[in-house]
Amino acid sequence: MDASDVLSLCKRRGFLFPSFEVYGGVAGMYDYGPLGTALKNNIVEIWRRLYTLGEGFVEIDSETIGPEIVFKASGHVDEFADKMVKCKSCEEPYRADHLVKDKHPNPGVLKEKELDDLIRANGIVCPACGGELSSVEEFNLMFKTVIGPGSGRVGYMRPETAQGIFVNFPNLYRYNREKLPLGVIQVGRGYRNEISPRQGVIRLREFNMMECELFVDPEDKTWPRFDDVKDEKLKLLANDGRDIEITVGDAVEQRVICNQVLAYFMWFTQEFLKAVGVDGARMRFRQHEKDEMAHYAADCWDVEALLTYGWTEIVGIADRGCWDLSRHSQFSGADMTAFKRFDEPKEMEKDVIKPKYDLLGPKYKGKAGKIGKAMEAADPSSMKDGAITVEVDGEKFTLGKETFEVARVKEKVTGVKVIPHVIEPSHGLDRITYTVLEHAFSQNKESAVLRLSPAVAPIKVGVFPLMNRDDLDSIAEEIEQEIRYSGIETNYDDSGSIGRRYARMDEIGTPWCITVDYQTKEDGTVTIRERDTNKQIRVRAGDVVNVVRAALCGMDLQQFAVGTEPSQ
Repeated sequence: MDASDVLSLCKRRGFLFPSFEVYGGVAGMYDYGPLGTALKNNIVEIWRRLYTLGEGFVEIDSETIGPEIVFKASGHVDEFADKMVKCKSCEEPYRADHLVKDKHPNPGVLKEKELDDLIRANGIVCPACGGELSSVEEFNLMFKTVIGPGSGRVGYMRPETAQGIFVNFPNLYRYNREKLPLGVIQVGRGYRNEISPRQGVIRLREFNMMECELFVDPEDKTWPRFDDVKDEKLKLLANDGRDIEITVGDAVEQRVICNQVLAYFMWFTQEFLKAVGVDGARMRFRQHEKDEMAHYAADCWDVEALLTYGWTEIVGIADRGCWDLSRHSQFSGADMTAFKRFDEPKEMEKDVIKPKYDLLGPKYKGKAGKIGKAMEAADPSSMKDGAITVEVDGEKFTLGKETFEVARVKEKVTGVKVIPHVIEPSHGLDRITYTVLEHAFSQNKESAVLRLSPAVAPIKVGVFPLMNRDDLDSIAEEIEQEIRYSGIETNYDDSGSIGRRYARMDEIGTPWCITVDYQTKEDGTVTIRERDTNKQIRVRAGDVVNVVRAALCGMDLQQFAVGTEPSQ
């Protein structure tokens, strides 16, 4: 099996279509067909329910276009780039690190000159035409746009959904009654102008993400349900070279994983992926190398799945520290802190700003009082070059050091302001969906089978009449309608032989098929066939909805069997 086998099935059966194919297609862009859309939505719904109902997180839906300042604060405008080379002959672009992936253990961390030297030293030329390659240069991956008519305002298509959560932190914190931890999820599109996407849906220019941002007390990274999972095992490839299987508890105790919250959600992610059909034997957690780790990250792990493309990242889980909220506070001036309440009031020393009202009065007249109060409420740490900026009635005032003094005072306080740290599990939905398809795919000389988990299978039940006559078809239609009206996805098929119909259902991952035959007219029973074992039993036609529901819950259907299966 290779990726082309899976993609061929996906196109033929309505899972994935190359976007704009009638116009020749666009690299790095795919559309989901009817079955692919259903599969993807089923994965999303399982993820959503695990986080919202299981862990008590809340969900938002933010804009996909943002003003430039948002992505300045996040670092994307200045840092979100890949290293690119172009062929001097055919002008085909390539990611420089991909061209030297066999020449260096981690080419993604190399600078432009280092990549350039590696390309020249190894005589690497254009894979398409053999032409000479240009010097390595950075290429920013964001799609730039303009918000508003004319010159408008510079904006960008978001490269991730996370920033919409971060900039909404003050609103979400109030919604959560000013309590931590606060977990927020979001499902949506991201946009990255990839240099040379060539791996099906693994590297897309417009893609789907499921992201979680968990805001926690920076001094308390324990988790209430950690003890429930501490004996569960994880497969870890640590950045010190160890390839180990270790319990969640031991991984934290031995500082392989930096804290309980990160470890818990690594386990949580593993169980979600297994539930939707990722093969646990072909899944691992790889820790970022020290020179690969973001400077602000305390720890970062990728969930990698073994695909025909090799080990491929499908989820990233990181302790991002206070980087995100600190940056947005710095660039926006907004308060991105949480209030940490003490069990008992404490006497503490702190610096405060004391305005010189005798100087403010003559200069600002009627507004002097409000400006002074705003200065008193300001944090001395927000001073820049000895000056403090405050906002009064929508107007900003910058006050020089001659208008105030900073004094240290003692006072009893009930708590302190802290900038929450962020634990981020970020899921690549398209990669997960493709991984589920590839891990479910098997093939023999006659046909292919998708052994999808019933929870994510687009069609749960196929319903067939043995023959399209003698009222078998009308009985089958009534049964199919009853199952469908109960909220279970079905497919009615009366075309071709029973064997061919079974094969069609197997190929799209349908777990069960029900056949109405002549015995149905005699005793009111139907055949139900299980995809993975080909085992068939007869059940009462009036019980099929309950039987299918029981099957979806993982129950053994033998308890519903009646009579005997006639010879075919």
